[in-house]
This record gives sequence, structure tokens and C-alpha cells, in this order.
Amino acid sequence: MKKKIAIAMGGYSNEYKISLNSGELVYKHTNRDLYEPYRVHILEEGWFVVLDDGKKFPIDKADFSATIEQEKITFDSVFNIIHGTPGEDGIFQGYLEMLNIPQTACDYYQAALTFNKRDCISILRAYGIKTAKNYFLNKGDEIKEDEILERVGLPCFVKANKAGSSFGISKVKKKEDLIAAINFSFEEDEEVIIESFLDGTEVSVGVIQYKGEILPLPVTEIISENEFFDYEAKYLGQSKEITPANISEEDRIKVQEQAKRIFKVLKLKGLTRAEFIFHEGEPHFIEVNTNPGLSEASILPQQAKVAGISLTDLFTNVIEASLS
Repeated sequence: MKKKIAIAMGGYSNEYKISLNSGELVYKHTNRDLYEPYRVHILEEGWFVVLDDGKKFPIDKADFSATIEQEKITFDSVFNIIHGTPGEDGIFQGYLEMLNIPQTACDYYQAALTFNKRDCISILRAYGIKTAKNYFLNKGDEIKEDEILERVGLPCFVKANKAGSSFGISKVKKKEDLIAAINFSFEEDEEVIIESFLDGTEVSVGVIQYKGEILPLPVTEIISENEFFDYEAKYLGQSKEITPANISEEDRIKVQEQAKRIFKVLKLKGLTRAEFIFHEGEPHFIEVNTNPGLSEASILPQQAKVAGISLTDLFTNVIEASLS
């Protein structure tokens, strides 16, 4: 009998539309010989199974089931491709764990940790992973401009601590723009991280569970037409993504090993993507995404293609790992 797989997509943040696109790609490339996939929209207005004809059936949150045409549907596993909360910050993972339903992404603690950029950076720095210099602010803290700039310098980046897809981020070149940038980030999150500017080549490295192994994928070089790799660069075509990256073999090995080490140190699972900037010859960690985009425009599918891994094969491996 085929396993019933819920492809959970959406979320409660500004990223939900991106997640819906990712979920559609997963749904399209799920192996129908092995699985019976269901779209499950996890949205603020409700949780629903959405059929091909657009009909919606509510999810019973008591056991994460749905009744479709008088038949109760329960799921053997959940392909978690939700961006932002609740699927990327550990809330959805914890809910499913209480129901004893496996899912493809990392566990709830790892999700909460990696979703919090400053906590993740603090942990990895203890393992010798290089990062930018940074300064942390909570909403309501006194903003000491001179102290901040003495720590991180100019230019610097001001980021919402718990937001994805480059929402709530600014590049600050002048002191007089700092307060506005901080307030802009506070619109996305009550915590802000301010980082020094790292001058160098930006790269992205997918790391996945594949056939029982932890496998780093080919490296992608990111060349943004904008000031940095922001939302427009990521999703509206305002960047050039080169896979494999135009970097030396030594640097390729170095950054792939770093990404693989981060995957192991943080005890991640499934499909992940880590971002780095080569600064002064060394890869400096920016962030790790534990539910990376899987739309047609996304980086990880590009990397899988270069590695010779079909999307159907990629998704099958992740689902099987969750069931094992």
C-alpha cells in the first residue's frame, strides 16, 4: 500500500507564497509509484487539504487528519516545506512529534535554534566557525549608535533576527541611517542583529541526507544586481546564480566541508542550505536554512541538478529517511 504523504506548505509569515510555490514543486515531483501525496496548506486562516480541483477539506488538528468524501485520511509522514513560522521555527515539528507523525525537516529544537540567527551564530562560533562581527538588540533596548558602530563598523547590515528570505534587512553606509534601519528590522521581529560588512564572494551550499549519507551539493556563487542578496535578488531574478561556483577547488572543498560540519554539529536532517561569504580567503558563516526554497527559481534544486540528482530522487530520499 502506498504511503500517504502530507506536503505541508505555507506558513504565517511574509514567506508563505514562496512556500506554496515550493510545495507545488514537491507535489509535482513526488513519486506516485511509492506515495500518495496531499497538498496541505498551513495558513493563518486555517489548515486545509487542497485537491487538484481546488476543493478544500479542513485538517483536524487533534490528530492531523482530514475527512475527504467521508473517508478519514491520516498521514504516514509530512514533507515539511513551510517557510517561517510555524514550520521552520520548531512549532510545527513539536506538534507533529507529540502526535508521533514523522516529518522531513530537522527536529523542533534544531529548528528553533537555526531560525534564531544570533543563537545559531553563538553556538557555531564556539566550534570555531568564522562569522561577521555582530551586535544584538532587543526591542526596547537603548540604541547606542557609537557603541554599535565601534563594534561592527561601516558599512554594516541590520537584520531582523528571526525572518527569512531577506525580509527586514538593510545595508547601512552612514551613521545617520542606522536608526531607521533598526526600526525597519523591528517591524519584522522584536530582535535585531547588526553585522559587520564582509567583502568577498558569496556562496550557498546545500547539504542533504542522501542514501544514508550526509552529502554537500555543488556550490553556488551568488552575484546580486542589488546591494546584497535581498528578496528581489532571490525571487525576482535580480541576481546571477552560478552553479558550480567560479571558485578554486581548494575553496570548494573548504566551504563544502564547513557546511557539512555545521550540518553535523547542529544535528540537522533532511534538506538544508548554508550561506557563506569568502572574506580574507576564509568562508564566514551567514546563516543556515533548514527548510530551503524548492521552487523553480530556488538554489537547492539547481544544485541537485548539477549533482545529477533528479527532484523525484531527491524528495524520495528525504521521505524515506523520515520513515526509517
